[in-house]
Amino acid sequence: MFELSIRGDIAAAHFLRKYEGKCKNLHGHTWQIEVFIMGDQLDEVGMVVDFRILKKKLKVFLGTIDHICLNDLPYFQKVNPTTENLAKYIYENFSREVAPLKVSKVKAWESDVTCVTYYE
Repeated sequence: MFELSIRGDIAAAHFLRKYEGKCKNLHGHTWQIEVFIMGDQLDEVGMVVDFRILKKKLKVFLGTIDHICLNDLPYFQKVNPTTENLAKYIYENFSREVAPLKVSKVKAWESDVTCVTYYE
């Protein structure tokens, strides 16, 4: 089994509903996003998938949530746009973008010392 990872980043704003603390106010982060892909088959070149393809797909996908207020997305009107829920959102939605490849997990770094990993 092989596990590949690619990284990108987004700068986005958000605020947390029903939260007592500074994060209840509108503020922003530059999240570092790392997506992991699993595969057990190699193509004729010896790759699970060409990194060039994955990087392009991730760049396009992250572009849809870059420089926005996450609270404005329908998904985040139902749940708070915490880093936990952001990692889950990326996992679920990017999985559709790269199918039939398998996203094994997503890491979302809110800062250089704090991150969340989501997997199923």
